[in-house]
Amino acid sequence: MINFIRRSFVLFFGNMSKTRICIVGSGNWGSAIAKIVGANATKFSDKFEEKVTMYVFEEMVNGKKLTEIINETHENVKYLPGHKLPPNIVAVPDVVEAAKEADILIFVVPHQFIPGLCATLLGKIKPSAVGLSLIKGFAQGDGTNIKLISKIIEEKLKIPCSVLMGANLANEVAEEHFCETTIGCKDKRMGPIMKDCMQTPNFRVTVVEDTEAVEVCGALKNIVACAAGFVDGLALGDNTKAAVIRLGLMEMVRYVDQFHGGSKINTFFESCGVADLITTCYGGRNRKVSEAFVKTGKSIEELEKEMLNGQKLQGPATAEEVNGMLKGCNSTDKFPLFTAVHRICAKELKPQDLIDQIRNHPEHAARQ
Repeated sequence: MINFIRRSFVLFFGNMSKTRICIVGSGNWGSAIAKIVGANATKFSDKFEEKVTMYVFEEMVNGKKLTEIINETHENVKYLPGHKLPPNIVAVPDVVEAAKEADILIFVVPHQFIPGLCATLLGKIKPSAVGLSLIKGFAQGDGTNIKLISKIIEEKLKIPCSVLMGANLANEVAEEHFCETTIGCKDKRMGPIMKDCMQTPNFRVTVVEDTEAVEVCGALKNIVACAAGFVDGLALGDNTKAAVIRLGLMEMVRYVDQFHGGSKINTFFESCGVADLITTCYGGRNRKVSEAFVKTGKSIEELEKEMLNGQKLQGPATAEEVNGMLKGCNSTDKFPLFTAVHRICAKELKPQDLIDQIRNHPEHAARQ
C-alpha cells in the first residue's frame, strides 16, 4: 500500500520531479531501444530526466572496455554496430549503480539472467519504481510449471511490471523503419507514460491491459519460428510455411486460453500477436538458425556460436519449457506443433518428421 501511494504521488505530481529511466541490458535489442528512449528523454525533457543509464555487462572489445567505447563513441560496436546512440545514453557496468535512481526499469536481457539481476537489485532501487519487460521467453518455475518473466520481476523486486512485445526486429527498429509494438500495462495511469517513453513516428505503440496474453505471445511465437525455419531448411515452400504459421497461431491461442484464461482474442491481432509471429517466421534469428540446423546437421549450440555473435536463441529453450509443462498436465496431444519443435531440437525426431506430426492436428480434426 505504501508503494502504491508513492507511485500515485509520482504520477499525479510528476511535474515536481522528472521520471528517470534505466535500461537493464545492452544487447542488439537493448541498444536499439536505447536509441528510442534516449531520443524521447531529450524530446520530452519536461517529463523525463535527460540522462538515461544503460546497464552493460562489461566485455573487452579490441583491448578496450565496452562501456568506455559506448560512452566515448556513442556506439555499441559489438551488438549494434553502425548505429549511433544518443549522447544522453550512459553505459554503466554496475547494475545497482545504473538502476538505483530509476523510476522506470526497462528489462532487456536474456531471461536466464533475470533471477540473478533481481537478487542483486532487491532493496537497492526506488520503492516506487516500476518495470517494463521486453524479454521474450519463459522461466522455469516449480516442477514442470513455467513462469512469466514479468511475474518473476514483480515477485523478486516487489514492483509492478508491464511488458512490451511486437513485430520488432532489432536492426530494423534501429534503422527506423516503420513498425508497431504493443505495451501490456494494467495501470491506466502508467500506460501513457510508458508510451511517451517508447513511441516515435516510426515506432507506433498501442497500450492494452491484457498483459499476460501480450507476454505469452512474445514467447510462443519463437517456437513457431523454429518450425518455420525447419520448413525453409527442407525447402517445402510457402504453402507449407503458411500452414505451419496458421497452426502455430491456433496453438498460441489455445495455450493462452488453457493457462491464462480471461485474455481477449483481439490481443492476438495486435503487433504482439499475428504481426510478431509473421515477422519472426520470416526474418528472426530463430527461423534463421533452425533453417541452418536442417541444412548443416550441426547442433543448435554450435550454430548459436557461429551465427549469433554471442546471443542466444529463445525458441528451443522455450519449446523445452513448454513441453515440460504440457507433459505435466497431459496436454501434449493438444499442441502437436509445439511438441514436434521440442522433439526435433532435442533430436528425438528428424526435421523431416515435422509435417507427419501435425497432419492430424486438432485444428484439422475439428473441421472434419
